[in-house]
Amino acid sequence: MEQRQLGRSGLRVPALAFGAGTFGGRGELFSAWGDTDVAGARELVDICLEAGVTLFDTADVYSDGASEEILGRALEGRRDQALISTKIGLPTGPGPLQRGTSRARLVDRVDAALRRLRTDRIDLLQLHAHDAATPPEELGASLDQLVRSGKVGYVGVSNWSGWQLMHAIDVAREHGWVRPVANQVYYSLLGRDYEWDLMPLGARHGVGALVWSPLAWGRLTGRIRRGAPVPTDSRLPATAKFGPPVDDERLFAVVDELSAIAAEAGATVPQVAIAWLLGRPTVASVIIGARTPQQLRDNLGAATLAFDACQLARLDAVSAVEAPYPHFPYRRQEGFALLDPPLV
Repeated sequence: MEQRQLGRSGLRVPALAFGAGTFGGRGELFSAWGDTDVAGARELVDICLEAGVTLFDTADVYSDGASEEILGRALEGRRDQALISTKIGLPTGPGPLQRGTSRARLVDRVDAALRRLRTDRIDLLQLHAHDAATPPEELGASLDQLVRSGKVGYVGVSNWSGWQLMHAIDVAREHGWVRPVANQVYYSLLGRDYEWDLMPLGARHGVGALVWSPLAWGRLTGRIRRGAPVPTDSRLPATAKFGPPVDDERLFAVVDELSAIAAEAGATVPQVAIAWLLGRPTVASVIIGARTPQQLRDNLGAATLAFDACQLARLDAVSAVEAPYPHFPYRRQEGFALLDPPLV
């Protein structure tokens, strides 16, 4: 498994990571994702470590903490072979002290995550959402102290806008604190918004992307087809409302092209969709999820899949969408592009 530098940091991560959102099965969203127990998690972790997938991603809100608990138990006896990434900040209850990233809550949630994960350190701590109520100076100082204490190795963000991330980097630089080196983002052939602002920011300031939902909520598994009903065991009906809407015609066009290239390459549709992401600028690791060993092994095949220039151009073209203002002049007009050429 290829190892890549995570942004402008000393941390190297595998090109593919494993997402433990399918562990636990509690709650409306996560019960639809999966209900993997400890025994099933150990089997999936075995497959990952054997393939060189050493980064495991979870969050305190995944199945109300059960995902962290199960991951911790699955890694018992081999913690030093793995990197653990978890996320905090989203509400865990109705009270005002049960949400956000204030100093007190940040420390409390990190300590709780360490207990659930059965470890003394979190290799990568990511802020699951931007908390407008916590001053950036308070947040930056708190993260810096967590790293200095040894409880956290590196820090990152998830679901932040470009200006929010840039402000956090500026505050950290001003005070000499640790700064975000990772940005966990939604990015897929059906969701290319990451390219407009966050990708150039990551390239300029050394923030590596960890991609979540590379198969667009299960739309790019190859099982959602033009003129056919959604399979009865698909997660899409239960999870689609949590993500952005997708035009059906665009979805089918992308899946048709994916299927054609998969046939040419002797690969599967998910492998092609994931492999396309592995070649995009700033992408450090693509987080794959699986409920079964078969799904996991299939997704792992993306790591060795290669495309020719024509196949890449076909995927780029079929998935392209019109860039929003102020980005579209730089993609339409030569004069703009000469001044600031797009990364992709």
